[in-house]
Amino acid sequence: MKKKVLAAMLCMAMAATLVVGCQGGKESKSAETGDAAEDGGSDVITVGFSQVGAESDWRTANSESMKATFSEDNGYELIFDDAQQKQENQITAIRNFIQQEVDYIVLAPVTETGWDTVLQEAKDADIPVIIVDRMVDVSDDSLFTAWVGSDFELEGQKAGAWLNAYAEAKGIKEINIVDIQGTIGASAQIGRTKGLEDAAKEYGWNLLASQSGEFTQAKGQEVMESMLKQYDNINVVYCENDNEAFGAIDAIEAAGKTVGPDGDILVMSFDSTNAGLTDTLSGKIILNTECNPLHGPRVEEIIKKLEAGETPDKLAYVDEDIFSYGSDVTSVTIDGKDYAVTEVTDDVISQRAY
Repeated sequence: MKKKVLAAMLCMAMAATLVVGCQGGKESKSAETGDAAEDGGSDVITVGFSQVGAESDWRTANSESMKATFSEDNGYELIFDDAQQKQENQITAIRNFIQQEVDYIVLAPVTETGWDTVLQEAKDADIPVIIVDRMVDVSDDSLFTAWVGSDFELEGQKAGAWLNAYAEAKGIKEINIVDIQGTIGASAQIGRTKGLEDAAKEYGWNLLASQSGEFTQAKGQEVMESMLKQYDNINVVYCENDNEAFGAIDAIEAAGKTVGPDGDILVMSFDSTNAGLTDTLSGKIILNTECNPLHGPRVEEIIKKLEAGETPDKLAYVDEDIFSYGSDVTSVTIDGKDYAVTEVTDDVISQRAY
């Protein structure tokens, strides 16, 4: 809200009257008292949100969380922009937000790099930028105010530790695994891929191939079809989100193979959407590592702190669970910390918010 206060002070100095028309219909603050000075509207906080797209069930839930939180009823004006998976669209959106003099910019970046110039422009305009979900890799951390999201490498570590424990419990001697990666360069892809690669080295797994499924069901199916033609010994597929897993399962079954604990191939996934957990309950997905998309309230908490003149945490990681078919592995340990594994039941699914 800094721009509003400065604009109100300029108007007061020039007119020595109540601010009229200086904010384009928005409410401003009195420079001396800080009291609201109505000029035809309420003190609405304008948020510009640049969303990656709508490539997955997770992304849809993330968008809905933001829209529900930053509603007119809650005192916000949300300018929502769907980038359709293109970074250039996001850069354009951010520049439009700056021109519209929004109070806050929220960015769910397509990839980590390539943001320095446009975020510098936002900083020069004195507009706080809040990053959600994927991280940005910038030369100066002051280019964004705060970030909230998941520890994607930890997610990958959880999945790797679970697979090792499950293989031991089931007497599986050889792991021939393929990785259907997310969008290359996205934080989730980077972290989850690293988690798998590190586990493969540590446990001696045969990582046959890695290829991007772009976090979509259609591409996940296409990649799985190709991998099945190249390798006849795959017994685990590591999908970096639920939608890729749905596509992979379709491809596996279309090829005459079976999935599940008693099948030919174990399918692992991330996100833990309602549909993903439903497939976990049936065993089609053997493990589903949670990535929580409900960031709207978390971003609002950051904004409220900024409005109150407080300093939010620079990085805020979300606590997340691990869901499995069956109870063969009840917990995994990462760097000395134990993480419980929850067996999926109908009750677990019924309580899922997305």
